[in-house]
Parts: sequence; C-alpha cells; structure tokens
Amino acid sequence: MSNYTQKIHPGAEFPVINLPTLDGTEVEIGKPGQGFDWRLVVVYRGRHCPMCTKYLNQLTRFVDQLKDIKVDLIAVSGDSKAQLESHMASLEINFPIAYGLSTEQMKALGAYISDPRSPEETDHPFAEPALYVINEDGRVQVVDISNNPFVRPDLATLTRGLGWIKDPSNNYPIRGMHN
Repeated sequence: MSNYTQKIHPGAEFPVINLPTLDGTEVEIGKPGQGFDWRLVVVYRGRHCPMCTKYLNQLTRFVDQLKDIKVDLIAVSGDSKAQLESHMASLEINFPIAYGLSTEQMKALGAYISDPRSPEETDHPFAEPALYVINEDGRVQVVDISNNPFVRPDLATLTRGLGWIKDPSNNYPIRGMHN
C-alpha cells in the first residue's frame, strides 16, 4: 500500500523545516534557541482540536522546568496564520507556535496525517499529534508519534525523564536504535 508513512527513527537527523510564527519570524523548528542545547517540538492537530488546546495549555506549566534543563520548546501545526490567530484566544501559552506545516513536511516528520471529517472541522489535511526531542547534535533523542488525539506523553513524566536523560552522570544513550 503506498500511503504508509516513513517514521523518523531515534538517532536520525531531524529534518530541516522552516516555518513562520505570529511575530513574523521564520524559525527552523528543530533548532534550539540561544542558551538552549536541545529542542522539544510538539506537533498538534490544529485549532479544531479541543484536546490539543488543553495539551498546549498544560505544556505552559512545564516551560520553566524545560528551561532549567536547557530544552527549548516550540509547537507547530498545519493551521494557517488566520486559524492560529483565532486559536490564540483559547490558548494561555508562554512559548512560540509556528504555523503552516505542509503535508510534505508532515510526511518528512513521519507524522500520521488525517483528512477533516467535515469543512466545519478544518479546511486542510492535518498532522496527528507527534513529539520530537532533538539533542545538541541535531539528532532525534525522543520520538512519540500518535495516530489520534487521545494518546500523548504525560508532560510531567516527559519533563522529569528529559532531565534524567540529560544528566551526564546517567550516561543514557538514545533508545530504540534497532529498526
């Protein structure tokens, strides 16, 4: 069947994907900002998904803990600028969101892609939730890809785990390297 997606494997280089943010800048989503050495990329379905709104708002509570371990954060979706602007009214976030993730970029990330159930839901194919942690070498340290909005990593567990992984005394390798 030709519609199987290719998944990003642990240890692989994260693809170069540049997207705009509402402040008018274009960011390379896998590259951490200044003062950070790792990047957490959260792919969400879009404005139409109430579970995504809830997850993004919960993520706000973990930004300081992520900063403490030098993990930068960005969320991305296939929504348009207008859809993201509309969504901001129900978001209480303190991290950047990029928009305009194309179907080809979704495929490059290995995200599952869905069509809307109706025009009222949204007007474009969208990525199902995915999460990538990119290390200082630009490689995928952690990956979690879901095919529906009901399965997502627990943020407290993820944040604690990243702190443990990044502690040099634990000498924790990238896991899942056998394909």
